[in-house]
Amino acid sequence: MARRVVGVTMGDPAGVGPEIILKALADGEWQRDSIPLVLGDEGVMDLYSTLLDLDVPLIPVGEGDVGTLEPLEEGAYILSLTCLNSLQFSPGRTTPYCGEAVVRYIGKAVDLALDGKIAAMVTAPISKASMHAAGYTYPGHTEFLAELTGCDDYAMMLVGGRIRVSLVTIHVALKDVPSLVTKGEVCRVARLTFRCMKDWFGLGSPRVAVAGLNPHAGEEGAFGDEEGRVIGPAVEVLRGEGYPVSGPHPADTLFHRHARGEFDAVVAMYHDQGLIPVKLEAFDRGVNLTLGLPIIRTSVDHGTALDIAGKGAASPNSLKAAYSLALELARRRKAGAFGP
Repeated sequence: MARRVVGVTMGDPAGVGPEIILKALADGEWQRDSIPLVLGDEGVMDLYSTLLDLDVPLIPVGEGDVGTLEPLEEGAYILSLTCLNSLQFSPGRTTPYCGEAVVRYIGKAVDLALDGKIAAMVTAPISKASMHAAGYTYPGHTEFLAELTGCDDYAMMLVGGRIRVSLVTIHVALKDVPSLVTKGEVCRVARLTFRCMKDWFGLGSPRVAVAGLNPHAGEEGAFGDEEGRVIGPAVEVLRGEGYPVSGPHPADTLFHRHARGEFDAVVAMYHDQGLIPVKLEAFDRGVNLTLGLPIIRTSVDHGTALDIAGKGAASPNSLKAAYSLALELARRRKAGAFGP
């Protein structure tokens, strides 16, 4: 079987993205099963290679070469899209130039994925502050990717060890969560989760569990009425549509049941409800998977870590897990299997 090309965006040049890419490439694992292509800045990668004393070959290519790349024994190909200098960035110091660079890397990776020139894209962390400073107001990667791919029905799933959890709400204040947990949103995210488990992970009849919002799933209204008023009716709608979905389940026991294999995935109501189990199960190996896109995109589940950038302290484990999952999904991909 021919090795698939997997694009890896460098992330914010001032963050740990270049470092974790170099560390992941150094062990030779990616090259055995695929052809890694870094989309970023050759000069920046060379700087981090010198700082970290990591001698990883990076072979420059042009965009027209991407469809004809040959397997490598070590290192990676690099499509250099910027040429940042020391006045425009330094490790740990992000700037508007970094924000502009990030947008270029992501945009080109999406183009290549939509054109079928790369089988999947894996994204290193970005800085929302640098993107905003450059004039881009996206809340993060996911929303930018959705716009680039013309997708208006998407969700975030976190995968870590035995845990697969998608989120109804993401980066919002806890006090705002109840008003954002609507029957329509619960149904939408649950449908995407089910389809992901079936079409992407190859499960015939995925078992999707929906978490409650309140302690003990409200305990029949004693601790809140969202379960009876919103989440329970959403589950009934889904079951009426033929989805084998259950809930709302008390979240304090649900993830234990999920980890034991009773469910294939969980729909959580808010950020920490879903991410705490993922971090506990696989603290440095969690993967962010975007559901609903017409392309495969995975990412690390951590930020730019500007305070340790360039110091050699960043772990590449989450990036390695994200790459492995992206390649696994690319191998399993079927025509028409992606998106809602």
